[in-house]
Order: sequence, then C-alpha cells, then structure tokens
Amino acid sequence: MKRLAVAVIVGIFVTGAFAQTAAPKPGPEQKRIGYFAGKWNWEGESKPSPMGPGGKVTGTENCSWYEGGFHLVCHNDFTGPRGKAKGQSIMGYDPTAGTYTYYAINSIGEGFFVRGNVTDAVWTWDAEMPVEGKSMKMKVTITEQSPTVYTFKMEGSFDGGPWTVFEEAKATKAS
Repeated sequence: MKRLAVAVIVGIFVTGAFAQTAAPKPGPEQKRIGYFAGKWNWEGESKPSPMGPGGKVTGTENCSWYEGGFHLVCHNDFTGPRGKAKGQSIMGYDPTAGTYTYYAINSIGEGFFVRGNVTDAVWTWDAEMPVEGKSMKMKVTITEQSPTVYTFKMEGSFDGGPWTVFEEAKATKAS
C-alpha cells in the first residue's frame, strides 16, 4: 500500500510540474532554418565518384515547417545520372550538441544523417561513412547568395586523403 501511495504522490507531482511549464518556443537557431522554407528549383552536375556516375542533376524541393516550428520538413523530386527519384528530409537544431541536424532518405535506397553549423551565409555539414570499404569524410557547403539563391557543393575525402568535389548545384526559390 505504501508503494501505491508513493506512486500516486509522485504522479501528482510530476503531472503538476509539467502542467505548469509553458510549451517551449522555437529560438533563433530554429528560426534560422527558415531560410530554406518554400519551393526551390535546383540544377547542377554530379561528378563520377564512388558515390555514383557523373551527369546533370535537376530537381525541385518543397520545404515547410512541421507543427511547432522546430523542424523543417522537405520533399523533393530529382533526376540525376541514376534516374528519377524522390526524397524527404528533416532539418532541425540540437541545442545539447549546439549543431544543426539533417536527416534525409530517398527512393534509391540512400539515407544519411549529418550535423552542421552556419556562419553568416555559409552552412557547413559534416559526416563520416563507409564507402566501398573505406572511411569517407563528407562535407557539404551551402552558401546563401541571396534570399532566393544558394549554391551547394558536396566533397569527400577517403582515409584522410585530399578533398574531391562530388557534386555542385545552384538552387533558386520559386515565386
């Protein structure tokens, strides 16, 4: 009986504590992600690499705020050297790590998670992953050229070797 009484008292305390706490609101880090909200058209070039064949890449991306304003959810359609595909991504901010987060999946079987930072108009995303049995560091740089244009560059480095550009593109916000 004592255990039940303690459990009830703890439950009342915890419920009361949560009921009195206001729901969190997005901070400046989350609002900064808003640059990417809206519809974007992009085109560029993929270079032949262990990530895939080279060729022209084009696509559209529609990004909108998830309820609450903490995460931006994007849906995209793209065509590249491996054909047509669809993708989805979620961008957010991890206050514990002090980094932005980006998780993406697509219909050609890829999925990846990266962390990044922004300084002025330059977003830098980093990850490390195995590719063809080797450790590859990946770096993606997005540079805001204006409120309606950004450039994108993906680079990779295998086992500490030199950085190689895998893909470059330019995105323009649709009106």
